[in-house]
Amino acid sequence: MMNRHQLLTTAAVTVLIGGGAFLAGRASVSRAISGERSVPVASARAGGVSNMVAADSDRSGAAADRANRPAAKENRLARLEEIIRGNDPMERNRALLAFLDQLAPGDMPDVVDRFRALGLTDARAGEYAMLLTAWAKADPLAAMAYAEEKTRGPFATRTLLAAWAANDPDAALRWADAHHQGDGANPYLTGIIQGIAATDPERATKLLAGMPFSEERGEALNALLPFIAAKGGDAARAWVDSIQDEQLRDGAIARIAEQLAAKEPKATADWLLANPGQASLRQLDDVIASWMDQDKVAAVSYYDTLPAGEARTSALRGIVNTMALENPQEAARFMDSHPADTNDQVIQQFVWHSSQEDPVLAASYIARISNPREQENLYNRMLTGWLRRDPASATGWIQSNPLPETVQQRLQRTIQQTQQPK
Repeated sequence: MMNRHQLLTTAAVTVLIGGGAFLAGRASVSRAISGERSVPVASARAGGVSNMVAADSDRSGAAADRANRPAAKENRLARLEEIIRGNDPMERNRALLAFLDQLAPGDMPDVVDRFRALGLTDARAGEYAMLLTAWAKADPLAAMAYAEEKTRGPFATRTLLAAWAANDPDAALRWADAHHQGDGANPYLTGIIQGIAATDPERATKLLAGMPFSEERGEALNALLPFIAAKGGDAARAWVDSIQDEQLRDGAIARIAEQLAAKEPKATADWLLANPGQASLRQLDDVIASWMDQDKVAAVSYYDTLPAGEARTSALRGIVNTMALENPQEAARFMDSHPADTNDQVIQQFVWHSSQEDPVLAASYIARISNPREQENLYNRMLTGWLRRDPASATGWIQSNPLPETVQQRLQRTIQQTQQPK
């Protein structure tokens, strides 16, 4: 049986995983488990779920004996199913901890098989990560062989590698190097970077920097950044500034700015302005928008101090986006009072952010788009959405306002379809 110290360590990891701390970026657990390439971050640091290998010989012998008895095995798997189907997540975690404490490494294939057969991996991703982490702590080679043979998508493999790397990064790296094929980025490095990010961010950064530009590198960056951001704004910004690869630095700028904006909007905006480039400009509007949610007066005052140029226009976009969601008329007045900073993108964003609250006002601004193709696309998309939500009002506006001929023709077909009896 586990001692009290082990159990407390296990509980801490359970809360971390079960609470959803393995989510990163905008990726969802459901997509990750179902086989898409963006995966959640499963933290496997600070000890493990269960040090099953170190169990005393009496328990190991009993476990081995039990595994040979079909009835005992089926009872064990039935208990797992009972736990996983529970409604209370805290009770599930507590019960699963106690369940894991009674297992030997040889029990894990059947346990994971039964869990996966329940079809609950999307809804019970935290528990799935707990099972995998426990197995990786006890017998990583067997766990990896199982994942390679029986699972699809990266979730299981990366969760196992993260737990393994947290305990023995050199062994995990040797496995990753031996199993990677081809000349592209090693996809196994994402899990390893995730596993060592908290305890050895310098090594994790070196592994990341050594990866070629790829989707895998972007996922590895997403896995590392929460740990970098946790060190505070100054340390996180210094870390990004130290990256030599321009593409990697641009990706890090965008992601770090997003994470720091809520706590340090001014410092984050200043940092973006000090690092001019497309990545900074794309992110500045989101930082200003976040600032608007916290202190509208300060955000607008900051915009007023900026010199004319792309950065000022980007800041205006952030202000208008936020205003338009709550008060489209106020956003329109503010935008109209700064015509020199208003470009097609600012108008497009205003239209999208105000179209639900005030579709008449939003539609009236589309004619100000200078690019004919962009204007036509925006008319089609915005007005088609309006027709779906409120056919009568949208039809009246369309028939009362001059529109490009191709837009009129397309929308008239849509109107006829909405008017057909169902």
